[in-house]
Parts: sequence; structure tokens; C-alpha cells
Amino acid sequence: MSYLIFTQCKEIDPGDWDSFVKGHPSGNVFQSYEQYLLIKEVKNIDPVAVAVYNQEHKIKGILLGMIIREIGGPLGFFTARTVIFGGPLVDQEAEDKMEILDVMLKTLNKEVRNKCIFIQFRNFHEWGECKEVFGQNGYQYYDRLNYIVNTTSESLVRKRISSSKLRQVRKGLEAGARIIEPESIDQVREFYRILKWHYKHKVNKPLYDWSFFESFYHLSKKGKFGIIRLIEYQDKIIGGIFSPVFMDKVVYELYICGLDQQYKQAYPSILSTWAAIEYAYSHGIGSFDFMGVGVPNKKYGVREFKSKFGGELVNFGRFGKINNRFIYLLTEIGYNIMALLKRI
Repeated sequence: MSYLIFTQCKEIDPGDWDSFVKGHPSGNVFQSYEQYLLIKEVKNIDPVAVAVYNQEHKIKGILLGMIIREIGGPLGFFTARTVIFGGPLVDQEAEDKMEILDVMLKTLNKEVRNKCIFIQFRNFHEWGECKEVFGQNGYQYYDRLNYIVNTTSESLVRKRISSSKLRQVRKGLEAGARIIEPESIDQVREFYRILKWHYKHKVNKPLYDWSFFESFYHLSKKGKFGIIRLIEYQDKIIGGIFSPVFMDKVVYELYICGLDQQYKQAYPSILSTWAAIEYAYSHGIGSFDFMGVGVPNKKYGVREFKSKFGGELVNFGRFGKINNRFIYLLTEIGYNIMALLKRI
């Protein structure tokens, strides 16, 4: 079967895009037109898209990803990777859905093969027999765990969350900590400084440029894309969470951190997590997604922390494909050396 294929976001009709993602059983905010609006102006991030239409000009598949670099200019290629959250989305009613998926993967591979070192799909659902199509296009499957909290009602949330976490939420609020929606971009900037330090010294992973958080803030003030909740204590911002929201289905934990050692009595990380979960159940949203808790059979302290919030453990995994193995290995060595030097 022949298809119409578009690889420029501006070529895809926003109405078609929005309708397809919202109507798809695996639709999610990271494949939405709003995600494109969020990232298109962000420094060192380039959107990449594949849309497949049939001959009747009806959309049959959509894929939205990001080519992310740590630095601009020619050297940026050495840190460039393509990341796709929760995609691609393929019409589940189509008899030729395997063929559509194959076309989308082949098109993506061609579009980004000279623009990034590797491609990674972070899955939000089981792929079943479709895993073979990924394999045929050069992708390997990797296990990745995640917790998803059922937030259909407050009573269910409180029943499943650990008593220790509920107690810490109560004690943090009694100590004077407040969960707030940011009133200004300056408050968001305070949180970003905390997050940036945390990623540099604790997480040892790249962090999006400030322009991403600024864009997120402005969209959230218009009631689009997601919510920001900050933890205020003694007139200071000591933690917070950035949470994309998709319809009445999911609130996601995208970025979160808190000054837990400096303000133990306020429990900022716990309050930040609770803030998003509370938002979900109080707004009739079905689940809260922790967005990953590491690999099976490997100790991971964050997994232990997140396990206390009553979520279901799932393993949807990831697909990965390396475009340039030599540069990929050099980059991996470089990141490991930098992480080691930080610990010395």
C-alpha cells in the first residue's frame, strides 16, 4: 500500500495531529501537538516528526521525537541523541498497522541517521508482536521498570500509599511547608537552580536548557501541557515538580527534586510527589506515571523511594539503535570520566 509521508512538523495539520493522539488508546502528551509547541523554541532541541497518511488523506500514524544536544554548534553532534517518549502511535484498527510501523521506523532512521549518535524509544505500553518490526529496523529491546499509581479516587490513593509517606506529608505541611503554583518566573528559576545542581552533582545526567522550563511555565499559565508545583518554606523555594498532563488520563513526573538534606523537617521531595498525585485524583485524572525506576535486578535507591507511593510495577522497556558506535563509545567513556571526577 502507498502512503503519504510528512517529516516536517509544520506540514502536519494540527487538527489531524491533535485528534489522532487524543483518540488513540496509547495517546500521550509527549506525542501531542502541544509537545511540539513546547520544544520547538527550546535551545539545543530540534523536533523530529513522521506522520503517515493513507491515500484518502486520513492520518494512520504519528511519531514525535527530539534531537537533543548538550551544546550548540558543530561539536553538538558528539552529544546528539534522538529520544521518543511514548511513540510511535499507529492506528490500531488498520489492517496494515505492521506495515505502517515499518514505514515510520524506516523514515525516522533515514531522517536522523546523520544527525545523532543514537535513537531511543521510551515505551509507555507493551508492543507485543510489533517488537519484531523494531528488530528488523535495527533496534534492540532493553528492560526498564516503572511505577504507575492509580489515582481514580483519593480513598484508593490513601489506601495504597505507605503510612510512612502519608505521615511525612502531614509532618511537612505541619512544619510550615506549602505546596504552591508558581506566581512568577523567578520562582521557577529558583527551582531550576536547585534542579541544575542536583543533576550535576547527584544524578550525573544531562538536563534540558533553561529555555525548556521557561516554555513549560508559559504554557502551564495558559492551562496547556501540564502543571508546575513548588514547595515553599520560610519564604524560599526548596523543591518542586514539573508534570505534563494528558487529558483525564495521566499526570507524569518529568522533573522533580528537593533540598531534602537542608530541610529534612519539610520533606520537599515527598511533598512534591504528593502534590502531583493530589492534583491527579482531585481533577479526575486516572493515573500518575513516575516515568521510570531503573532496570530489573539492579539496586536503585530512587525505585525504593517511589515504591512507597502505591504504584503498580510495570516493565514496558525501551528500544535503542546506535547510529555511530565509535562516537557512542567515546561519549560513554567521556560521561563516565566526568561522573568519576565529580565523586573524587
